Amino acid sequence: MAETSIPRGRLKVFLGYAAGVGKTYQMLGEAHRAVREGTDLVVGYVEAHGRRDTEALAAGLEIVPRAVAQHRGARFEEMDTAAVLRRHPQVAVVDELPHTNVPGSRRAKRWEDVHDLLDAGIDVWTTMNVQHLESLNDQIWQSTGVRVRETIPDWVLKQADEVVMVDLTPQALLNRLARGAVYPPERAQAALENFFKESTLVALREFAMRQAACVVESRLAAERADGWPGEADGSGSRERLLLLAGPEPSSAALIRRGRRLADLMRAECLAVYVSSTPDLGHLGPAERERVERHLNFARALQIEARVIEGRDVAETLVGFARLNGVTQIFLARTRPAGVRRWFAPSLVERVVHLAKGLQVTVMADRSLRHGH
Repeated sequence: MAETSIPRGRLKVFLGYAAGVGKTYQMLGEAHRAVREGTDLVVGYVEAHGRRDTEALAAGLEIVPRAVAQHRGARFEEMDTAAVLRRHPQVAVVDELPHTNVPGSRRAKRWEDVHDLLDAGIDVWTTMNVQHLESLNDQIWQSTGVRVRETIPDWVLKQADEVVMVDLTPQALLNRLARGAVYPPERAQAALENFFKESTLVALREFAMRQAACVVESRLAAERADGWPGEADGSGSRERLLLLAGPEPSSAALIRRGRRLADLMRAECLAVYVSSTPDLGHLGPAERERVERHLNFARALQIEARVIEGRDVAETLVGFARLNGVTQIFLARTRPAGVRRWFAPSLVERVVHLAKGLQVTVMADRSLRHGH
């Protein structure tokens, strides 16, 4: 008899744009309705942040006790993923998907724990704010001045079977903050100095709405055709983006932007580093580590990344683009002084000259405007 595989669990994400919009509260409300209808549901982890109404909702559900870990003399509580797997409910409620687990945990990130549950056939309901998406990291920083440190790869959200946008107007959220419904007074003031400015909340809300719409559009496109949009019915051609990576810090921003644009265009995305040797042997240890880190970062965002060999960076890049059906080339313009010759402005000019028929986009180094 053939062995049958376990159907993968379904992922439902309650998406918001800031703490306090009601993601966890709505998730727990739906959990109570599911339990009343006979669903076997447990709480794997919920963070109430001292909000009494959220604590009351969570208390009415079956809660799997948390795992306790010690790190540098401090006590931490994390989701006991192994216990949830042993309990094996139909649905596990797991708050704060982008959370970083305490060092020494089996998995570094909570979204990795969630994938263990999904692989075991358990449906998972979870929450996150849009600013934790990796590809939006630079845009969020430029719009708000706040650099988000905990991020998740975009593909994690794209694999969700359902995304629920939990919305609240910025003014209503600020009113909630003022009356102590989001954070205690000592934390509320710090929040006002970071994300809780009205202009910032308006920008974040727009990001969240666009992201929710993007997820829906991507799913509809996947249902319409097996493959790239336009291929199945001949109605369009495949867009393919090529990113030139290097050791410079601007490469990370370029990769994020490329991933974001590829998602919006439903295009394929590739990243390359052009090396004069097949094994990066011409680079010093620090530069080699940075190149490898950027290529691995691209792979984490589900971008195909590779090293291609060539003496002339511009000719090698454009030749690779033409051989691989690339339609757009993206490269970064960094500081003209103190950078490698192959990333100098002349490279941009040569790529533009050689890449006739292809679109070439040059991304400025925005850190120059921020003093970094």
